[in-house]
Amino acid sequence: MKAIEIDINLQQIKSDLFFEKEIEVIVARLDLIHPLISGNKIFKLHYFIEDAKRKNKKTIVTQGGAFSNHLVATANYCHSNGLKSIGLVRGELAEKASHTISACEEAKMDIFFVDRGAYPEINEQNFTAYIPNHLNDQLDQYYFIPEGGFDELGAAGASIIFEKISKATPPTHIITAIGTATTIAGLIKNCHTNIEIIGIPVLKGMKDIENRLAKLLPYQAYKSPALFYDYHFGGYAKNNHLLLDFMNEFYKEFHIPTDFVYTGKMMFGTIDLIKKNHFPPGSRIICLHTGGLQGNLSLPNNTLVF
Repeated sequence: MKAIEIDINLQQIKSDLFFEKEIEVIVARLDLIHPLISGNKIFKLHYFIEDAKRKNKKTIVTQGGAFSNHLVATANYCHSNGLKSIGLVRGELAEKASHTISACEEAKMDIFFVDRGAYPEINEQNFTAYIPNHLNDQLDQYYFIPEGGFDELGAAGASIIFEKISKATPPTHIITAIGTATTIAGLIKNCHTNIEIIGIPVLKGMKDIENRLAKLLPYQAYKSPALFYDYHFGGYAKNNHLLLDFMNEFYKEFHIPTDFVYTGKMMFGTIDLIKKNHFPPGSRIICLHTGGLQGNLSLPNNTLVF
């Protein structure tokens, strides 16, 4: 599966609100690309996998939490490309494995849990210390991908998204949720026009985005994105009835499923900004649906209508 060759479905959604405000809203349906190598992940992983193949590496090692879309995507991308994979997971083995961990294991990923205190210290130089000794004879075969693809290669892969969604009538604004900031860095990387890039952080108190962008885009000047911090709903993977009710109503009106970690919060923020007249008449807004729908499986049954 070649990320470069993937087309992105651009779905315009219409409502009385958008008509009243004289704007167009389009959802870039990255969630339709693949059910498990979801959304932006397939783009962020692309250049890592190409680099690993070029270096003749046989096993991809990466990290994430027990509900990480990145882990599921990596496991399945590796499986489809004939590579082995290892996931270093934050925390401890639960009595019942999460849907995410089960999906990773179905894609033949070897899972190893790492103490929460030690987890933040994992990096490209020391990751092998967290792999059991009986696998250490394969060290020269390992290739490390940081959590969420947070690296220049990840940002380069995400920049493909900008190229594809800006081919048609150029948007005035592109909006994405922010986790590691790798995707928004990719959008900024190739944006040499007056398009406004907007980010909605899904983590509470995420104030280091500019530092992250400087690390991901070290060799270029870039226009800083507009950032809106009020739509995290309590923090990463947190939710409440307001968000879940919004996701259900959004699906009923537009027939687009969202997830409560990323896209649900991004769309909630977008609609709220439209109501508050952030976008002038004539705006053409593209909202990035970054996939991750498998995360909804962690919600109680019948929480969502889709």
